[in-house]
Amino acid sequence: MKIITWNCNMAFRKKADVILPHHPDILIVPECEHPDKIIFSNTYATPTNTYWYGQNKNKGFAIFSFGDLKIKLLNHNPDFKYILPLNIYNDKISLTVLAIWAQKPDNHDCYTEQIWNAIHFYHILLHHENIILAGDFNSNSIWDKPKRIYNHTNLVELLKTKNILSSYHHFHNQIQGKEKHSTLFMHRKIERPYHIDYCFVSKNLINKIKQVEVGAYEPWTKYSDHTPLIVDFDLN
Repeated sequence: MKIITWNCNMAFRKKADVILPHHPDILIVPECEHPDKIIFSNTYATPTNTYWYGQNKNKGFAIFSFGDLKIKLLNHNPDFKYILPLNIYNDKISLTVLAIWAQKPDNHDCYTEQIWNAIHFYHILLHHENIILAGDFNSNSIWDKPKRIYNHTNLVELLKTKNILSSYHHFHNQIQGKEKHSTLFMHRKIERPYHIDYCFVSKNLINKIKQVEVGAYEPWTKYSDHTPLIVDFDLN
């Protein structure tokens, strides 16, 4: 099973054919227009199920599944807007997914506050196996403010207490804040690289990871300021 998260920087209808050749089973796309605006070509396998959330039909949050995977929205707290609790499942597996597109609060610039509060709100969901939290977190340990309880490092530690780990950091043996691969190039500038997109998974899935890939600056920055994070699992 392959899970891909990619902030497409809007106009996904013009960009679907650059991500679909990677054959996702689950595709998480922040900044995606409403599905009514998207016409998929017949060149690659197209989504069989879609869940979209947003107030702006040009810039919302889409989760696509392929094959026989179905998507069900769980009890969504709208206070957390673009943190969507989902059950993605077929006859063989059931995944509890928090699809994340972190938003900046009104009163400060720490994107992790929303994720931190959502994790506490959805804590019962996170006690099961087959947990995935994936998307654009808009955060990294390099921006930690030590006195802020919900900084990125504390968020990672909180997830660790729930046996939920970053697939990228585990697979590539990386330290938070010192990543060798970047998922964002601010304003598409190669000299402004950051790692802000993640796929955290429960411990029962971490050893089933076959590969974790981060898209390179070229060719992805032709399409978005973000590059995709691709996590491939062997769930047989």
